[in-house]
Amino acid sequence: MSTEAALTEHSLARQANDLARDLTRADPKVYWLDLSVTALVTWLSLLIATTAASPGWALTAGAVCVLSLYRGISFIHELTHLRRDDVPGFHFAWNLLIGVPFLTPSLLYEGVHILHHAKDRYGTARDPEYHPLARRPPHELAVFLGIALLAPVGTVLRFAVLAPLSLIFPPLRRFVVAKTSGMVINPGFSREDFERARSVPWLAQEIASWLWSWTLIALAVARILPWRALAIAAAIFAVMTFLNQLRTAVAHRWDNDGKVMAPLDQFLDSVNVPPPAMLPFLWAPVGLRYHALHHLMPRLPYHNLGVAHRRLVESLPPDHDYRRAEEPELFPALARLIGRMRTPR
Repeated sequence: MSTEAALTEHSLARQANDLARDLTRADPKVYWLDLSVTALVTWLSLLIATTAASPGWALTAGAVCVLSLYRGISFIHELTHLRRDDVPGFHFAWNLLIGVPFLTPSLLYEGVHILHHAKDRYGTARDPEYHPLARRPPHELAVFLGIALLAPVGTVLRFAVLAPLSLIFPPLRRFVVAKTSGMVINPGFSREDFERARSVPWLAQEIASWLWSWTLIALAVARILPWRALAIAAAIFAVMTFLNQLRTAVAHRWDNDGKVMAPLDQFLDSVNVPPPAMLPFLWAPVGLRYHALHHLMPRLPYHNLGVAHRRLVESLPPDHDYRRAEEPELFPALARLIGRMRTPR
C-alpha cells in the first residue's frame, strides 16, 4: 500500500468519524416502530395473498408481501451490529415475528457476517460473503441469482430435516453447523464457532424453527392448512430471496484476486446507491443502499446512514475517493458488473 493511499485511507476514515461520531447511537423508537409496522404488513399481506379469491388481489398482496418480508428479513443485518443493550429485547422480538416463522433465524447470520468486516478476511477465501464475480464468466451470475430461488427448499431441509437429525446423530452435527448454518455466498466457507452452536440462543432458535416447520407440515397433511397457502408462501419467500440476491450482486465490485486488501480498497470495492435514486428504498432497505458507508463505519445504525452520507457529501470535494463508491441504480450497476465479467479463454 502506497504512502499516498495510506494517507487517503486515514483521511477518509478520520473525516467520516469526525462528521458522524454523534450518529452511532441506535434509536429504539425507530427500530421498534419499523419492525412492528413491517411485521404487521408482512403477515396481513401474506394472509390476503393466500386466501384472496381474486387473482388480482392475491398478486397485489403477494407483491406487497415480497417487499415487506424483504424489509423484515433485512433487519438480520442490523442484529449482527446491534449490541443487545442498544435496543433491549429486539433480537428476541425479531426472531419471534420474522426470523423463526420464515425459517431464517438470526443464528444464520450472527457470528458469520461480522467476519466479512474483518480487515484481514475481506475479499479472501476466508470471507463468507465474498465471491469474485467480476473474475468469473457471465453464466456464473445467472447461477448466482438463480440459486436464490431454491431458498424455500434449503430452509425446510435445514430445519425440518437436518436440525433434528443432527441433534440425534452427533457426527452429523459438525457438518450441519459448519456448512448449513450460515447465510454465505462463498461456497468454500465453513463455520468454526462450534461453541456458539451449543449456546442457549442458538439452540432455542434452531429447535423453534424445527418445531415450527413440522407444525406447518402437520397442519398441511391434516388439511387444516391448505397446501396452496404453503406454496404461495414459498413462492413469496423465493422471490424475496431472489431480490436480495440481485442487491447482493451489486453490493460490491467483486474484483479482488483473493489477496488481503488495503482498507481503502475494501471501501472502494463496496457500493453506495444514494439519492436521488428512489427505488433503493425497496430493493436495498434498512440502510443497505449505503453499503460502502457501512463498511467505513459499521457501527452506524441504519436510520442514521443517510444523514452521515449527506454530511460526507457536503464536506468532501466532488472528486473525493468517497464518491467513487457510488452507483446510480440497480440495473446500471448490474450492467457494469456483467461488462466486467470475464469469458474463459
